[in-house]
Amino acid sequence: MLLGGNLTGLTQLNVEMEAKRVQLLHELVPSAMSIGLLVNPTSAAYSEAATTSAESAARALGVRLLVLNASSQSGIDAAFATLTRERARLLLVSGDSFLVAQREQLVALAARHAVPTLYHRRGFTSIGGLMSYGPPLSEAYYHVGDYTGRILKGEKPANMPVYQSTKFDLVINLKTAKALGIELPPTLLATADEVIE
Repeated sequence: MLLGGNLTGLTQLNVEMEAKRVQLLHELVPSAMSIGLLVNPTSAAYSEAATTSAESAARALGVRLLVLNASSQSGIDAAFATLTRERARLLLVSGDSFLVAQREQLVALAARHAVPTLYHRRGFTSIGGLMSYGPPLSEAYYHVGDYTGRILKGEKPANMPVYQSTKFDLVINLKTAKALGIELPPTLLATADEVIE
């Protein structure tokens, strides 16, 4: 929010969490030597930051990161074709708003191609996605409302820190795991905040 030249707001650290998401995928299938990362190239700053974060984790784990670009529905279809052709066994979908809007297509394609996929929002796992890891939207909505109320009551935005998410939920869809024939590691299940059955 920009009011009177002072800035405040909140950040959910989605880009910064891509490295952790790569680690979670690797924990899911440690034998996988290649992980796909789907980004929207029209959001250059976001996709570059997401790619950098994911690449550092992939390098540390000794796996190849295959960056897939999609900024249209047909681009998403093409990205899955490339993922299959390149034999990447896992997929990470970045948190770009275009990709969020295409969640039904993404979840359906991941199921059709039998690719274990990790998303950044619970909304994907609730419609059949395998796993998600990220801050709950309810937390963001609460803090936006809180900050708005405080500003409307006269508090100066300059006196309010930019709020950073501190809670990140790991959600696993067991039905999807069974459909993919994946046996989830007990350590991954134990750290899940929610298991959808």
